[in-house]
Amino acid sequence: MKNSYLLIGGLLLAASAPILARTLNVISGNVTYSFPISSTDEITFKDGKSFSIGNKEFAISESLKMTTDESVPADNTVTVTYEGETATVNISGNIADYVDATVDGAHVAVTQSADVNDEVGEITYTLSGESPDGSFTMTGSYKATLELRGLTLTNPSGAALDIQNGKRIELSAKNGTVNTLTDGAGGSQKGCIYCKGHLELKGKGELNVYGKKSHAVNAKEYIEMKNLTLNILESQKDGLNCNQYFLMESGKLNINNVGDDGVQVSFKDDVDREAEDTGTATINGGEISINVNAVAAKGIKADGDLIVNGGKFNITVSGNGKWDEAASKTKAASCLSSDGKTEINGGTFELTASGSGGKGINCDGAFTMTDGELTIATTGGMFAYQNNKENHNFTGNYDRIDSSLRSSPKGVKADGDVNISGGKIRVTTKGNGGEGIESKNILTISGGEIFAHCYDDAINSSSHMYIDGGDITVIATANDGLDSNGNLYLRGGRVMAFGAGSPECGIDANEEEGYSVFFTGGYLLACGGNNSTPRSTASTQPYISGTNSVKAGNEVILSNAEGTIVSFTIPEEYNSSSTSGGGWRPGGSRGGGLLITAPELKKGSSYTLKYGTTTSTLTAQ
Repeated sequence: MKNSYLLIGGLLLAASAPILARTLNVISGNVTYSFPISSTDEITFKDGKSFSIGNKEFAISESLKMTTDESVPADNTVTVTYEGETATVNISGNIADYVDATVDGAHVAVTQSADVNDEVGEITYTLSGESPDGSFTMTGSYKATLELRGLTLTNPSGAALDIQNGKRIELSAKNGTVNTLTDGAGGSQKGCIYCKGHLELKGKGELNVYGKKSHAVNAKEYIEMKNLTLNILESQKDGLNCNQYFLMESGKLNINNVGDDGVQVSFKDDVDREAEDTGTATINGGEISINVNAVAAKGIKADGDLIVNGGKFNITVSGNGKWDEAASKTKAASCLSSDGKTEINGGTFELTASGSGGKGINCDGAFTMTDGELTIATTGGMFAYQNNKENHNFTGNYDRIDSSLRSSPKGVKADGDVNISGGKIRVTTKGNGGEGIESKNILTISGGEIFAHCYDDAINSSSHMYIDGGDITVIATANDGLDSNGNLYLRGGRVMAFGAGSPECGIDANEEEGYSVFFTGGYLLACGGNNSTPRSTASTQPYISGTNSVKAGNEVILSNAEGTIVSFTIPEEYNSSSTSGGGWRPGGSRGGGLLITAPELKKGSSYTLKYGTTTSTLTAQ
């Protein structure tokens, strides 16, 4: 039951006695302040022109109304309801002194006083309803929460949500609700959702965002995400863009139809940076699905480190490479990219790159993997910039092209060390220069399962390569299975390495520069034109070599009088029967087309090698 009040000559007159009334509503236009009756014992009038309830002053006018009802207003809440071309705002009486609101059609602007502090408490803004021409703008300097409870809001001239508050803002889509926000193509906003401060995306509801002008979601500082289902359905630039860092604990993030990166994490500058301003993306769980079709765009791009501890990822990039005139180098798309290190400690990944020079993972620092399942496929060709022209499928000899003028497709490419100690990796590449796993420094594998079927080197290191453990199968169509530009150390694990015909090979150390392979443990089957063999007494584990051809599906068995020492099944993906290149040459530095080493071998002893229907006797060297 509502009771009307009249303001006459500075007196408050009741039209009927509100016996059960609990709330006094002061209504000015589309804004209502709701005071508990218990807090309105004293209403102070001033010269008949205004009155105050507490510290909140209201000007007396013909448009001002007062009603009562039986509701119990919740403290610290502001409720905004959109209805077509209009909107209404209801402000709890206990924060009437601290919140001012204006309504222009369905465009709502709320100012939160600088006096809001821990004593006043955090204010919650609840938004619901629908408008084809509305917005919500909030200005303040203390943390706040925005609750979306079934909101469909389009602002043709700016951001749908414009949070001009530099503190922590929690944006929550409530459970069971679907919310859709769209901005306008003609505004100057940085995002359909813009937050000047820290943005925490939460709630068990669903939020759809269309960014018609710039980014879909943009925060000047960090973004954290938990539980929410966030669907970025369109963005002219990045789907989600923030500074400082991005942290995802759980929820679902789906990004499609963007003009640049899916997720971009930056830091503000290199000189004056706060402790949390790292440009790091950390993902501990949840599901991420990103589809990007933009030139040299990234699925997830971190200006700092990229750290993944769990979650499910399905990321596709299909944009071609490009020549960056300002940087004087080529750039290419990648599913995961970091200017720092990349760590994978868990999660399942489906990463696909189809454009020229596209990569699954690209990092300027070290790449480390301890757990998880990583599946990468690249199908694009090599991107090259020659004679002021872009070539998206260069098929010539790229050794004669400066590295700054080309970008090769890669599964995993790291400018720093590569360290793999666990998890599962499966990489396939098809284009010229397409390598599976590449380190521009030292590469170490101590555990996990790795399968790489690549056009170029399956695994490549610019410095030394250490195989200390793991189950590794690598196939190179046109180059080496394992290619180390330093020494190659086999100290453990189980390896099958298949290379192309001579001079390429299953395993290759940079012997031209005085490096070698060292066998001190582990099991190895290497097939290819010319496999590198040890040439130092520091290599303590014998090997056998021959010129035998192997085919997919064949089983290679090495045995002695006591029985089988080791057996290998040639993978179905290995389609080449060519392992030419001559046999082992006494005193030579290279072996023949087939090489096996195992801890059980003894120098000078004879062993039986069976491959398919062929049997031969070989002596360990």
